[in-house]
Amino acid sequence: MTTESPQGHPVDERLPILKLAALGMQHVLVMYAGAIAVPLIVGGALNLPKSEIAYLISADLFCCGLVTIIQSLGIWKFGIRMPVMMGVTFAAVGPMVAMANNPSLSILHIYGAVIAAGIFCILASPYMSKLMRYFPPVVTGTVITVIGVSLMGVGINWAAGGQPIIGKLVDGVFVKIPNPDYGSPLSLAIAAIVLVSILLITKYVKGFIANISVLMGMIVGFVIALSLGKISFDGLGAAEWFAVIKPFHYGWPQFDAGSIISMCLVMIVTMIESTGMFMALGDIVEKKVDDKTLARGLRVDGLGTVIGGVFNTFPYTSFSQNVGLVGVTGIRSRYVCVAAGVILAAFGLFPKMAHVAASIPQFVLGGAGIVMFGMVAATGIKILAKVDFNTNRNNLFIVAISIGVGMIPIVAPTFFDKMPGFLSTIFHSGILLASTMAVVLNVFFNGRGSDEEVANYALAAAQSSDH
Repeated sequence: MTTESPQGHPVDERLPILKLAALGMQHVLVMYAGAIAVPLIVGGALNLPKSEIAYLISADLFCCGLVTIIQSLGIWKFGIRMPVMMGVTFAAVGPMVAMANNPSLSILHIYGAVIAAGIFCILASPYMSKLMRYFPPVVTGTVITVIGVSLMGVGINWAAGGQPIIGKLVDGVFVKIPNPDYGSPLSLAIAAIVLVSILLITKYVKGFIANISVLMGMIVGFVIALSLGKISFDGLGAAEWFAVIKPFHYGWPQFDAGSIISMCLVMIVTMIESTGMFMALGDIVEKKVDDKTLARGLRVDGLGTVIGGVFNTFPYTSFSQNVGLVGVTGIRSRYVCVAAGVILAAFGLFPKMAHVAASIPQFVLGGAGIVMFGMVAATGIKILAKVDFNTNRNNLFIVAISIGVGMIPIVAPTFFDKMPGFLSTIFHSGILLASTMAVVLNVFFNGRGSDEEVANYALAAAQSSDH
């Protein structure tokens, strides 16, 4: 049962400032590790000094905040106006690292490709949104389930202390080494304590504290890690109190046709993944996501990417871990993410704040990640529960094969390694593979859907947002 706010739908509810700050910080901490990962990887591939990598992180946090505000608050034809957090997409890492390793290209060519791809995304978003007829519940439920399952790997690795293979700057060179702390009993124990704390708070505590159960669980884990000496504040003293993020810090962008094409391909992948995430969020908050709403959301993927290229960072997309957080907390107000955007922008402008947040160990995030990412998968299963599998057994094939194909990059990461390099962006995205397979199989078995059926999907979504 949805509780209507004085402003109408719970998505538009305006909460007291202190609640907004606490709930916003919860969103920030959930996505922080993912937000700073791409600048670390690309900066290392470019052999940038530590001070410049720190600048990339500050620029990234500032743009994360700015683009999140635009997406959640909405400006003109930009912004889905739902609780969405924006961050740099990992889909762009491969092409950008390839550019960084090309001696004929520089960081300016990366930013030129990012800006051009952002413009492409803005122009293409209305056409992508017209594809809504190809996303009936059997497709959306499958895609959202795969999104959740894909993310579970992230949460599990967090619980173990990060990735099994980590990047490290050695004499200014970014190298990969085994993570010596991966899977340590202490990491697993603290992650388990965070998970149990969230469950206990959810079951036994009511009111506002229950709404920030994820944040409270992470605070418990942080305090334990701090008391055991597992948190380092190295670099905090050297960090500046305030630093302005300047546009075109490294100079005017340069444009290379091949780089632009590869980055545009990344944006197509991003738009397809964002479509699934927006529809998952729409189901969680019980608000209709029609083609116009979807187009506004996808435009911000493009606008955020242009902003990223101007302010020395990279392509942006919606962060699915925060979609799971909305499902866990039940707080649907988009102004929570607006507040989180303000906090992120502040982190970018006040480097000491960013250093403190960056000190949170990944195993503290792990227990929370398992809850949140599992919630995304559960949302997909909830949608599939409404699909007719009895009179239309073809739907079973759609779900079975699509999930199977979507699992390939997850369970067999080297499965497509011998394919041409330019196809890596496509084949290494389980979400994209599952989405493509589900759409194709649905058209093959069930047709493209009549206008009446599309209208019924929209009507069902509208009705679910009213109760």
